[in-house]
Amino acid sequence: MDRNPSPPSSDAEEEAAVAGDSIGNTVYSKHWLFSVLTKLIEIISPKEGDSESNNVDIQVDLDEDMENDICKVWDMSMDKDVALFLEEFNAPDIFMGVFAKSKCPRLTEICVGILGNMACCQNICMSISKDENLGQLILQRLRDSDPPTLLETSRLLLTCLSHPEVANIWVERIRGSPSVYDCVCFIMSSSTNVELLVKVGEVVDKLFDLDEELMLNWIKNGSRKAVEQPTDDSPKELPDFEIVPCLLEAAKQVCSDNNTEGLDVYMHILQLLTTVDEGIQAIVHTKDDGKETWNLLYDLFCNDLCQPDDPPIIVQEQKTVLASILSVLSAIYTSQMEKEYIKMGKNMPLIGSLIRVLQYMEECGKRSTDSSKESKSEESEEDFHLKILKDICCELLSNIFQELSKENILEGLKQGHLNEQKCSCAFQNLLPLYFSSVESFLEVLREADQSLADTLEKRFPSLKLQT
Repeated sequence: MDRNPSPPSSDAEEEAAVAGDSIGNTVYSKHWLFSVLTKLIEIISPKEGDSESNNVDIQVDLDEDMENDICKVWDMSMDKDVALFLEEFNAPDIFMGVFAKSKCPRLTEICVGILGNMACCQNICMSISKDENLGQLILQRLRDSDPPTLLETSRLLLTCLSHPEVANIWVERIRGSPSVYDCVCFIMSSSTNVELLVKVGEVVDKLFDLDEELMLNWIKNGSRKAVEQPTDDSPKELPDFEIVPCLLEAAKQVCSDNNTEGLDVYMHILQLLTTVDEGIQAIVHTKDDGKETWNLLYDLFCNDLCQPDDPPIIVQEQKTVLASILSVLSAIYTSQMEKEYIKMGKNMPLIGSLIRVLQYMEECGKRSTDSSKESKSEESEEDFHLKILKDICCELLSNIFQELSKENILEGLKQGHLNEQKCSCAFQNLLPLYFSSVESFLEVLREADQSLADTLEKRFPSLKLQT
């Protein structure tokens, strides 16, 4: 549902035309906008005779006309001229008053949304980010129990973090606000709002990508003091959170909704965790020794992504999420080989899926060579991402090849995960870098199927020469 009415198309435009008070190059009226902001100030200002303390529970519901007007401002604020005019009118200070005093979720959501639009303008984003009081009030909105407000708050944070000039300000602010960790984990572990989960995931992904120290802090942050919820209908305390179970819960939720964008985001966060030893330990030292993470990613890779009935070009579309998933699977595999859930007897489809990715990449490579109409820069970027995927795929496959038993290979041949064509594709991609793995696999293959081993040796003479 579209929550916002269309921008003003009658009153505000007519006033601008009649009075000649248009905002910048727009048709929006300064006078109309002044009147809306003035009414907003009145909503959050104590009435005469009321003390500040008696007026804290200001207006839980918005008047319909006021809601329509402030929604029009929300839509208008996407225009740079309007955003600059709002800043000139000190709108951020007005919104600070709303955050501090209003108990109306819809009003808070709209004001955060307007700030989010304004922050798309670099100069305004700089001004918002440098205001410490406003920055803290924005972070406090993450404690809100209203999903639309949380969504707009996350969008605002992501916008600010995406501006290189101010990103570090927010990283430092979040690092100095321990409750952000608890609030984000609470959302990821309990929300069923997929749109919110995707946006919160994007914020976490951006934070981890920007600052390894913050990521390490959050990895180690498993038993932090719980934060209080500000609303009466929310639990007074949050449980102690660990980052990996919360990420998995959010990932499962976005998967159940078939949200490919969200899946990409959460798989990349898990991949970022594997770039540091503490992150790998956080994944494998959960209560189930990493089994839940393995099972989720294994199921996605073997049963959902890059399937036999997909066209080879699918590997191009899914290259980033495939690379993320395989990075995490590879990290778990190499650190948990002794665990029962890792044993290849239970995971033979993984071999077939890995080889299928390599086969599809070969097919895509042939097609791009036959007809390349894209620019060289686009081609090189695609080649770069595919190369990353190929490297990760080959590394995991080589590790698996070294661990296969005769029984594993016989089962793989029986189930169709291994055959002459697939082994040839694997060898073609693994050699010469992973020669020892291929040699180890071939030695066991001779026991399982001497004829196939001989055929492969003839096709790859370098193996025969060195055996």
